[in-house]
Amino acid sequence: MAVDHDTLIGWLSRLKLTAIRDQLDNLLDEASRADLTIRETLAFLCEREIARKDERRIIMAMKIAHFPHARDLEGFDFEAQPSVDPQQIRELATARWVANGDALLLLGPPGVGKSHLAIALGREVIRQNYTVLFTTAQALVATLVRAHGEGRLEERLGFLAKPKLLIIDELGYLPLEPNAAHLFFQLVSRRYERGAMLVTSNRSVGEWGTVFGDPVVATAILDRLLHHSHVITIRGDSYRLREKRRSGLLQKSTTAAGMESN
Repeated sequence: MAVDHDTLIGWLSRLKLTAIRDQLDNLLDEASRADLTIRETLAFLCEREIARKDERRIIMAMKIAHFPHARDLEGFDFEAQPSVDPQQIRELATARWVANGDALLLLGPPGVGKSHLAIALGREVIRQNYTVLFTTAQALVATLVRAHGEGRLEERLGFLAKPKLLIIDELGYLPLEPNAAHLFFQLVSRRYERGAMLVTSNRSVGEWGTVFGDPVVATAILDRLLHHSHVITIRGDSYRLREKRRSGLLQKSTTAAGMESN
């Protein structure tokens, strides 16, 4: 059956095979040069179409995730943080824990790379075809408090329950709203064993009662988070302070402060 070029392009458009449509002549020429069979050519065209769709899906999912920065695992300095096991991080990058609805806690002092790892792992999870949403603890609680006051808490909890992975960054850095513990508990309960959570914090789990201002509710939150969990405690110096020491800025600042006090 003879089919002209425009008809074929029209069919590809109706089938939404846009990668094949946009590169049809080049792809067919490439297949011809490689002397592919009809079956091999069909597989070759399908691979290109899938690659284009995956690329577009990843770009859109990255935007929806609202990552504050682009970070990847290749950019993480494992040598500078020997308490982080590269093999464990690579295993987490496969997203099996996300498929299981587990929790991942990244704990440690400021500046040791917790947010970097959270974003990098979130991006890897997206590449594994899961949805991700990133937020800071402060912004999350403020949103829940506002929704509760406006009578939209159930709606907001439903929205936050949808992503396969919810990343909550910087828990414990700033004081939380008075009602934060109860609202956070409702969110954790909604996602428990259904959606994975990744939480970064500068406080050990033993301090979360202080973070939330309610030890009883904090215990209930941890009971659910730790039931199916991976906990990584990062020890070491802050990257930012280390760079300042290398450049001499921290020493100069300290010296200047000492001179002013004399």
